[in-house]
Amino acid sequence: MEVEASTGVLAMMLGSGPVVKAVLALLIVLSVAGWTITIAKFLQLRRARSDSEEFSALFWETRDFAKVDDSSNRLSGSPLAKIFHSGYRELSHILQEARGGQRRDINGDLDTIERALRRAELDEAAKLEKGVTFLATVASAAPFIGLFGTVWGIMTAFHGLSFAKNSTIQAVAPGISEALVATAIGLAAAIPAAVAYNYFAMAVRRFRESMDKFARDFVNVSRRYLGA
Repeated sequence: MEVEASTGVLAMMLGSGPVVKAVLALLIVLSVAGWTITIAKFLQLRRARSDSEEFSALFWETRDFAKVDDSSNRLSGSPLAKIFHSGYRELSHILQEARGGQRRDINGDLDTIERALRRAELDEAAKLEKGVTFLATVASAAPFIGLFGTVWGIMTAFHGLSFAKNSTIQAVAPGISEALVATAIGLAAAIPAAVAYNYFAMAVRRFRESMDKFARDFVNVSRRYLGA
């Protein structure tokens, strides 16, 4: 029974007009691209979460920036580790200049470190958000693309009915059923993309909150190194 249904849907897709076929092809491309991004983004966020948890434990256990910098190089998937490395490079540069006898303004140094952390935070947030906007686009546009294919298919079916000898439901039903496939494919592409977008948007927002909190904690710990 399922084989017959799938064969029927495939037959309707292949039997549709050129415009509807183009719409279906576009929707299939959007669906494949959406699933590809969803899988890749899920794996990326899972690794980012795992590495960030390990990095946080390492950071708060030692609070020794040199040891943390050396031990966290392998945690390349963690946004927190990337932010730390950016801040630590800036702090090391400041301490090197201080050892050279150059007078320093501690508050100015802390502001410089904080700016480096914010730049790294924005870079990491952009990496986490990459591809998520596309999912939102698929979720919002795919139903309307499918609806366009359906409307066009129905218009074609009724236009063909005007030339038919027998104006019955049997004459127009195949064309309408073929047209409705476009809406079904559009919804099939949009629903997973919408679910994935909502999930990833929430995950990215939590990452941004944790990055913001870590940046503040890094500045506070840096005061000890600068003698503030």
